[in-house]
Amino acid sequence: MNASELVANLNQQGVHLWVDNDKLNIRSPKGVITPEIQETLIAKKSEILAFVREMDVATKSAYIPLTQGLSLHTIGCLIGGFSDKSSEDYQPPIIDAKVMAQRLIVTFKPLPPTYKKQEVLKFRQELEKILKNYGVKILPWEEATQEFAYDISIPVINQKKTFKLRGVKAAVNAVIDVENPPSLLRNLGILVAENFYKFYSQVILKNRTIPVVKIAKLSSWAEEHAAKYVEDPTNTQVIIITEIDNNFINPNISYKQKINIGLKTLVRTFSEIVIGVSNDKISILNMNLSDSIFSKNEMKEFVLKSLIPKVFVPITPLLLSQFELGKYNPQQSSYAANLVKLGQQLASTGLFPSGFKLDDVIKRKSHRDIVNVIVNGRTGVSYGFVAYAEPPQYVGATEITTNEWENLLPIEGFSNDEIRRNENNRRYIRIKIGEEYLFKQIPDIWLVSSRSGANKTDLNLTNDILRIGLKERLFLELPEGIQPDVVDIKPSYDIYVMLAITLAAALYTPELIKNGAPIVHFHGYPAFEWFTNNEWCVGVNNPSVPCGTYESGVFNFLGISSLASNTMKTIDLVSLIEPDHGTNFIASNIDYLVERLKTGCTEGQIELGGKHFASLKSNLSKSQV
Repeated sequence: MNASELVANLNQQGVHLWVDNDKLNIRSPKGVITPEIQETLIAKKSEILAFVREMDVATKSAYIPLTQGLSLHTIGCLIGGFSDKSSEDYQPPIIDAKVMAQRLIVTFKPLPPTYKKQEVLKFRQELEKILKNYGVKILPWEEATQEFAYDISIPVINQKKTFKLRGVKAAVNAVIDVENPPSLLRNLGILVAENFYKFYSQVILKNRTIPVVKIAKLSSWAEEHAAKYVEDPTNTQVIIITEIDNNFINPNISYKQKINIGLKTLVRTFSEIVIGVSNDKISILNMNLSDSIFSKNEMKEFVLKSLIPKVFVPITPLLLSQFELGKYNPQQSSYAANLVKLGQQLASTGLFPSGFKLDDVIKRKSHRDIVNVIVNGRTGVSYGFVAYAEPPQYVGATEITTNEWENLLPIEGFSNDEIRRNENNRRYIRIKIGEEYLFKQIPDIWLVSSRSGANKTDLNLTNDILRIGLKERLFLELPEGIQPDVVDIKPSYDIYVMLAITLAAALYTPELIKNGAPIVHFHGYPAFEWFTNNEWCVGVNNPSVPCGTYESGVFNFLGISSLASNTMKTIDLVSLIEPDHGTNFIASNIDYLVERLKTGCTEGQIELGGKHFASLKSNLSKSQV
């Protein structure tokens, strides 16, 4: 067991290790540090000291200002709506993939005894080695699982029966398995199990919602896949390794066809991530449905930049409980009307393929019920978003002098060097543009956005558009007359990204957003040659964190701020790349953005899927965010 595995194992048991004056200090619950562990700690002391120092530096670095003048802690607080919480209650975002790796716990499900696919076996072995080298803790299956017991009531005979099964502990971030198609006999068992679950759900539960783990146990006893063994699928992702799907990676197949292939693969394997392997290629698939392809020679980069971020930051929707709820009248909002116009004008581009209903894709009721819990009751999923940022709202001076800054008051949870407030509780922030420090008011941010699952190119002004706010916390305003517990009207997964782009533009590129600004996201990329004067592109080398996380918001915030710091030129349009996901665009003018996107699609320089990503990566500087 190396130092990272040992420290992770001890942390999991409540042990805290830290370095003080080159001495290793330990605080532990009674009985955890056995004589054997103590001997190991002594034998590996120098290695553990080095590892703990590295972790301390990584944690403290979140509070050290970046070149843009702000720390990750501050950026995360601002865009996540955590401004009313103290620093003790808040965990700053992690955007370094190597630090992510050192905080992950993964297990490999034992291989079926008859499994013989050599490329998959070779890849699996190499993957485990690379994960370990990056500091991921690999738990043996026996250590990662424990026995769970659950009771069910059997109708007719009116008896309770206890079932026991080994399951992966909730603390494990991912379980890695191989695809092993079921036999005819097992398919028969699955049919019996699913019919039993339907009956039990309707007759005994009367369609009440129950925990994910109980659904899985009731419906999966005849199956042999990794998801069956997961205690809590909301905490532990299932990763399947299988042979590469040549249709899915075929550049001549349309992205809409690839969506169908990808969805069927995820449903068939009942997993969050599917890795396809051949003798020379690697593909990775998750609910973002990108068609990213890597060469086998890039395996270390694939693991670090693509796989590890997806495991560390799973795709999760924002809950309504995270917002302060309110109402608004979309008929009286010119920005909501602009949003409808934006979607309609982009219909001809084909950049927003129709979404899907979970009922249409996931045929098994047990699987639908599990996914329904995980995605917070959403009945469908779509790809991309359209949003329209309102002009930032200020009260008082938008910018102050150094002397005025010195007289402001501190704010709990923030560095006094970064954010302060005046007597009217308006917050001011110290940012760096070029070599100059400026003191700007943090405005109230509002934008209108299409609801999750809406047809982006045919939005209904009455019930498809939400109004999102960011002040000292998150706000969500629903259209008047809409009841969220009756109508499936939930915010997009990408809310943090929308807010981060809007806030960063207000602070660093105010001319871009002073009259409001359209923001668009789709699952594709522009070619490098598409860009013209005053159009900028950043983010191509970022770790591929999924949507729905404030880590993705942080990367977009840093992208905008880095442009202002480095170019000091006119900015008409910004393309913010999210590897393995797609592209965000913000522009100063709706007509300009629509015209540019239409031109790119007509000339073949903008397409869905990953076709143009390689041209961006080969042409853009690695020094960019």
